[in-house]
Amino acid sequence: MTPNVEFFFPGDSRGVLLIHGLTGTPQEMRILGKGLNNRGFTTQGVQLAGHCGSVDDLLATGWPDWYRSVETAAREMRDSVEHLFVAGLSMGALLALRLAEEQPGWVDGVGVLGATFRYDGWSLPALNRLAFLLPMLKRLGIGRDRMFMEQPPYGLRDENLRRQISQAMASGDSTAAGLPGNPWHSLAELYLLSRRVRRDLARVAAPCLIAHATEDDIASRWNAELVAQRVSGPSEFLWLEDSYHMITIDRERRRLITGAADFFNRTIDNATALENAA
Repeated sequence: MTPNVEFFFPGDSRGVLLIHGLTGTPQEMRILGKGLNNRGFTTQGVQLAGHCGSVDDLLATGWPDWYRSVETAAREMRDSVEHLFVAGLSMGALLALRLAEEQPGWVDGVGVLGATFRYDGWSLPALNRLAFLLPMLKRLGIGRDRMFMEQPPYGLRDENLRRQISQAMASGDSTAAGLPGNPWHSLAELYLLSRRVRRDLARVAAPCLIAHATEDDIASRWNAELVAQRVSGPSEFLWLEDSYHMITIDRERRRLITGAADFFNRTIDNATALENAA
């Protein structure tokens, strides 16, 4: 049984559900959650099914299980807040968008943070070339024991933080910094999720803040631009020029906190103004 490392910071009637990435942990969303809570928001970091345990724990789950974790947490949280926002990092961004596609009445706005529809960043040329084969390999039962191991810079421009994360991953404690690599079959599930979310992006009517590092080592700018091109609701970019993929903990984390808080507050103000004008 995987340990539970979710967090919850109570605040006012503005709620933000925070979603970590593939093989990650709620810890990568904790600074953002605390920063938003310091500005009055109620924040919760959800733990995705199969995560924060062993590789076998993760392989026992697929993208519908990960999405179910998000939908369950959102259903519970919306009963205690007036405004519900959802924000995810990397694959978590796809799950946030999926919630907005499937439950549009629940979601007031989406934080699309380092969205990863495909691993096409400058540090992953080998994975990008192989990615389209992964779903087929999984169907054939090939590569269940294979992993793409994490390599420097680990999504981090901050070298001190990079060293800490590397040591945490090497320690074997997956609750601290996640697994040290991405199993092939889990990556296959991510690509199946990616296809589904991309197909339905036009169903996202909620406002989207699309935050992305200009030099993202894991997912290129194409991933962020795709969202803006296809969602039906309003969107705005927050480009981060001194970070890599892990923007929730890298050098510009404070700028991200401020940008997200301002965006969520503007979204509420705009919705209130429209209601008053009606």
